[in-house]
Amino acid sequence: MATKRQERTFLPPKDFCPLCPTKNSRIITEIPESDYDIVVFENKFPTFSRSPDKLDNHNNADGKRVFSFLKKPSRGICEVVCYTSEHDLFLEDMPVEKIRNLIKVWQDRYFNLGNKSFIKYVFIFENKGEEIGVTLSHPHGQIYAFPYIPPVILDELKSSKEFYRKNKKCLHCAIIKNELSDKKRIVIKNDDFIAFIPFYASWPYEVHIYSIRHLGSIGELEEREINSLSKTIKELINGYNRLFGFRMPYVMVIHQKPTDGREHSYYHFHLEFYPPYRTGDKLKYMAGCELGAGTFINDTLPEEKAEELRDIVDKLL
Repeated sequence: MATKRQERTFLPPKDFCPLCPTKNSRIITEIPESDYDIVVFENKFPTFSRSPDKLDNHNNADGKRVFSFLKKPSRGICEVVCYTSEHDLFLEDMPVEKIRNLIKVWQDRYFNLGNKSFIKYVFIFENKGEEIGVTLSHPHGQIYAFPYIPPVILDELKSSKEFYRKNKKCLHCAIIKNELSDKKRIVIKNDDFIAFIPFYASWPYEVHIYSIRHLGSIGELEEREINSLSKTIKELINGYNRLFGFRMPYVMVIHQKPTDGREHSYYHFHLEFYPPYRTGDKLKYMAGCELGAGTFINDTLPEEKAEELRDIVDKLL
């Protein structure tokens, strides 16, 4: 529970952006510099805090012990990563070298935050577009350093571990091998990465980017792989934009091994993109069956959507 987030900035006027550099001494933004390349700072309205509020003692007004749900302090760190000082320069517009630098910043934050004893998982993500609920349009992402392993990652870890126990090989490597053999769901492929719409996609144009080499985290990427990933991200987002003729909103997440000090060699580093549109003028909504029953209904075939997106990306190259 993070009640202080209720007061966070919501769609500020067009002539003021809290994430732009401070150009006027009378109007100080969250970045008190006249210019910057990439900047990382702690969120003013965080979900987690280095020094969270103390929990109550679970007693009622009479001082008697009462039933209560399990509570733990929300100790963690929330950071904002501004990709550029230019307000309208999006990730896909940037040169590959700039995206390379951003990936290296992500690596730095993974190591820096993950080395803290109270951090168990470093979650790097980007929300883009008002359809997703973004309230600040300046190109930026976020990093949540969790004091626990979040549920989606925990499910992936359990499945990966069980598959490895039974088959003595990585579940995600097996998925990659299958996609490379089938080819129908592949959108982008190079020597280091494969981007594809998974058979089990929840969104029509959901794309996962996997490292072909077995890696556990972003911190294990080599220079060549950083360059390949930069190109893959740029190609994919530009493909999304060309799909319907507008900048595609999306959620981008990075899934990687926890920083809890345990052995997770069976897990595989990857990125996932969730764009909300199913056609140029129709959004895919998560409603009753998805939210209430946990059963996701895809209105399309992943093979058909992958071919559609692949053809667009190929024309951009």
